[in-house]
Amino acid sequence: MALLGRLGALLQRAVETEEPRLDLPAAFTDHWKGITQYYLETTDENKPAKETDIPWRLKQMLDILAYEEKKQPSGETGPCLEYLLQHKILETLSTLAKAEYPTGMRSHVLLFFSRLLGQMQCPLLHYLNVYRPVQKLLHLGNDALGSEPEKEMMQLIAALCTKIKQDPALLPYVLEGKNVASGQKLDQAFQPQGATAEPALDPVEQDRRLCPEEASCEVRLVEPASSAPNLVTSLISLCKSKKRKVALKAQENLLLLTSIDHQAAALALARDSRLCPLVADHLCTLCDAIPATVNPADVTTLQPVSWRLQGSCIEENAFPGQASLEAFFAWLDLCDCLVKEAHPVVAGAVSETVAQRFFQGVLQSQLLQMSERGILLSTAVLTALVRHIRSPALLQELVGFVLGTKEEPAVPKDSGHQPQHHLCSQLIERCNHLSDEISMATLRLFEELLWLPDQRIMQHLVLDHLEERSYLLRSPPGQEESLAREQEPCEDGLELEEDPYFIDGFPGTSFQVSTKPGVPAPKQQAQPEDVKEVVSSFLCLVPSEAKTSAYLEEAGYDTYVHDASVLFQECCTKASRWHWPKAPRPLETCSASTGFYEGRFLEVLFERLMRILDQPYAVNLQVTSVLSRLALFPHPHLHEYLLDPYLPLAPGCRTLFSVLIRVIGDLMQRIHRIPNFPTNLLLVRRGLMGLVPAEEQQIGHRTLLEGVVVLEEFCKELAAIVFVKSMREVPA
Repeated sequence: MALLGRLGALLQRAVETEEPRLDLPAAFTDHWKGITQYYLETTDENKPAKETDIPWRLKQMLDILAYEEKKQPSGETGPCLEYLLQHKILETLSTLAKAEYPTGMRSHVLLFFSRLLGQMQCPLLHYLNVYRPVQKLLHLGNDALGSEPEKEMMQLIAALCTKIKQDPALLPYVLEGKNVASGQKLDQAFQPQGATAEPALDPVEQDRRLCPEEASCEVRLVEPASSAPNLVTSLISLCKSKKRKVALKAQENLLLLTSIDHQAAALALARDSRLCPLVADHLCTLCDAIPATVNPADVTTLQPVSWRLQGSCIEENAFPGQASLEAFFAWLDLCDCLVKEAHPVVAGAVSETVAQRFFQGVLQSQLLQMSERGILLSTAVLTALVRHIRSPALLQELVGFVLGTKEEPAVPKDSGHQPQHHLCSQLIERCNHLSDEISMATLRLFEELLWLPDQRIMQHLVLDHLEERSYLLRSPPGQEESLAREQEPCEDGLELEEDPYFIDGFPGTSFQVSTKPGVPAPKQQAQPEDVKEVVSSFLCLVPSEAKTSAYLEEAGYDTYVHDASVLFQECCTKASRWHWPKAPRPLETCSASTGFYEGRFLEVLFERLMRILDQPYAVNLQVTSVLSRLALFPHPHLHEYLLDPYLPLAPGCRTLFSVLIRVIGDLMQRIHRIPNFPTNLLLVRRGLMGLVPAEEQQIGHRTLLEGVVVLEEFCKELAAIVFVKSMREVPA
């Protein structure tokens, strides 16, 4: 047995000795020479590349490189890879791809590059003889021979993005061929023996490019010196592909690239690529492509469009222009996601460029046009932007675009002073436009703006004007107590009465109307008896003969309170980040010489509210909706000005409650001139609820009757808001 064992060992060694060893460098060289020989010997110029042995030889070369890397010690370069770099094989292949000879060669070269970068573990993009041919391939997007094979180009770019994600310092190499660490050209990492050194960069060019010391510098939005296609331009070009899978893959890689957490790489994207202008300009192009004939109502009712799902299904009942609208909002959604997830440097640069090129360059001129149809469409688009944008950086630019950045004192419209920010003043004026459609569209815009998590909106439109509390009557020193709140809950001799339906909404709650001629002076925190007074004041504004709730089966005030509670909680959540005061500013710290002006925004809303009995139902709903939203916010000055019926007002000043008092006075004078007023009012109310067919609603004075219905509902909403706010203030 021992003899047989020794004999077996000898035979095994003999077999191993006779087995031929693989000569990888020779095989690699042979395959490359086979490719070059084809170009020397071929006579059939029409033969496509896939019918030659070129694809097979490229595959064999790739397999040899991968096998060699596995056998080499870590960190060492094998002879085959050295041969590829030294003889500039990738440069030659990129040239053949550009020539597209034989036909289809471009696809095979792109596939070879993407597999090489994807399969090789050693860093290749540091080498001059790698990143330069890669850049040449990326330039093929503008080749006169035609568009590059999108699928193969996308595979190459995906491989590049994956490598950059693993090593963010590679990004400037691909964009500019520059060493992040030293600012020098990237031929220092490996220079094969016999290879020709590349010329050094011009000192001016070196100074223009990035270095780590620039990491904290502010990014200035300037056009890159070179507009030649690079990784970013090629990637965004593929994002616009008609092939849905290619476009989706490109958009995913764009988000991956911009979200890299590396300061120098982010600066390279923001400054040395054309990322910002390309993203913003495509948004402008898509906006311009929206047909002018699109119905603004379709923009308003358009469902949110996701960049991931856009174009995935085509509705049979699509309205005209829907495809263009969805393409625009899908790219907007991509921009929003990009800014939200990107490195702060990239997010800020993209947001600023979108603001400059799209908001100011395109949208502003559309908003300021004179065509009524154009105004309606552009306002609907802006409202949709406000509703859809959620990334903080882009939202900040949008709010700044609408409100303006220049601060100026608030003055009445008839003062002759022209505001500096033309857009905001124009939008406010359109809330009181001759066209009811334009007024409603603009009011909807402001309602959406008020719901944004940006303090500047409330501050600019309302709070700046209430800061000094100059709407209050200032009493002489020592006479504060004697002049405290001598106003009656209702003016013009209107008697307030308790609404029994409010009690039904709150089991166990009893609101008694105060019969006291006066109300105590303001306190830091509302007392229960004060809340009852205020709630009753709003509920009893509308006289009993103008109320219809008692004749209809409704859910009661619990519905109003529930809705107000939900919305108030949202307002408090937003305002919690704004550090608003808990109590009104002490009067002794306010300027007594400052004349009061409520601001043009509140002025317009009050003017609209004064005409509630003469305006269309839809306009009234929109006006009261905006005022209700304002009343929900928990700022003490806003609450005081809008929801306190008993304020001692300075001469010439008005509040929301005093405006409502005047409306009620006008109503009482007109009620007696309308025949069968209670019956017709109830019929209109039932018609608005869909309980009466349209043919049975032929009633005179319909506009006034509908205004009365809105007025009653608005007073209930305000009462519910007061109640909800008071519940939050009650100590546990």
